Amino acid sequence: MKTGTGVKTGTGVQDTAGEAGERSVTARRWAIDLRPLRVPTYRRLWTGNSVAMFGFQFTAVAVPVEMYALTRDSFWVGLIGVAAFLPLLVFGLWGGVIADRRDRRQVLLVGSVLLWLSTLGLLVQALLGARSPVLLLVLVAVQSIAFAISSPARSAMLPRLVPLDLVPAASTLNYTTNTAATVAGPMVAGLIFGIWGTDTGLPIAYAADALLLTALIWAARGLPALPPEPDPDGAPRRRGLASVVDGFRYLVTTRVLMLSFVIDLIAMILAMPRALFPEVAEERFGGGAAVGWLFSAIAFGALLGGLTSGWIGRLQRQGLALVVAVVGWGVAVALAGLAGQLWLAVGLLAVAGAADLVSAVLRQSMLLVHAPDRMRGRLQGVNTVVVAGGPRLGDLRAGSMAAGLGSGVAWVGGGLAAAALAVLLAVAFPALARYRTAPPAATRQP
Repeated sequence: MKTGTGVKTGTGVQDTAGEAGERSVTARRWAIDLRPLRVPTYRRLWTGNSVAMFGFQFTAVAVPVEMYALTRDSFWVGLIGVAAFLPLLVFGLWGGVIADRRDRRQVLLVGSVLLWLSTLGLLVQALLGARSPVLLLVLVAVQSIAFAISSPARSAMLPRLVPLDLVPAASTLNYTTNTAATVAGPMVAGLIFGIWGTDTGLPIAYAADALLLTALIWAARGLPALPPEPDPDGAPRRRGLASVVDGFRYLVTTRVLMLSFVIDLIAMILAMPRALFPEVAEERFGGGAAVGWLFSAIAFGALLGGLTSGWIGRLQRQGLALVVAVVGWGVAVALAGLAGQLWLAVGLLAVAGAADLVSAVLRQSMLLVHAPDRMRGRLQGVNTVVVAGGPRLGDLRAGSMAAGLGSGVAWVGGGLAAAALAVLLAVAFPALARYRTAPPAATRQP
């Protein structure tokens, strides 16, 4: 017999409640893990960083727009990438050393203030109508230096803000919100320029970035002191270049971490297809909005992957999962290169983006948990260089290969090569695939 609400009485009520509970458990299993947000210090840092990352996208759009408006030359626009990457290459390693030798809260605060000042410089030069491409490049380089100083400290402090078993979930939250910012921020920046035009839109975009960046300064000011932990043997830490060398020596001799960097470089250098998007959009999909869809697809897939990432934090065979994710990235990219319909190419690139999120989160989690605290800053500095440099080398690989062999071979061949080489790496060096994280009870901090 049924009640007026349509719910069965007797044991049927229990069955219905049990089914609801089972659906709830399944939803929690797949939904993004929000437990790190219960930790006040992490929640503060996550909030400040998310707001600041959204604002930074305004500048990321505004600088190329301003440079092209000043020079009418794409070569100068391309120099923006050089101005941003070279400081990362140098100061990323140095920033890692500082993060291991100084209070990481202070390092993050200083880097954030410098980043805010450089953004304020962009606003001032736009308001004054300086119209100097060289000044624009200098301010971009200062921004990159500030990011290189603060980024290793911001990442390395994570295991001291949350229990170790929540590091994968916290890394996923960071990656997902950053990806969401890279999707939404440029769209809002585009609206700013669409409504107000270039002359008025540039100051508005820079001012919005400067305003939102204050959230990161607020977050850093409210964190507890995070001084470096003493070395177990009590030995004094070396300074300068010697300290950088120590970090590389540790990385090279720690096979699992070294292999995680190598497999990421394989994925980015061999299979990153974005340099081919303009040509393929024009020749295969008729141009127009197609290029925008291609450029957005990977980030959109990563965002969806992050929102359904609750299962990642429960993985114990993280090394094997990392290999599978990189292979999935390569295969999905290759299949997208074969797609004759735009919707299919975009869908497959979104799958690749989801696989890239999994690999990025697992690699970051392995790095933060496996490495001792005294090395985390320097390893995060190396990670900053790898993350920034890998895709740019991938652009160079794809463009050069397309010039000689065609865009189809460059796209499909790169994806298949990345997948095959990832498998060979796992077979030749089984330490990576065998890597397991400790059970939560063993890794939770007191």
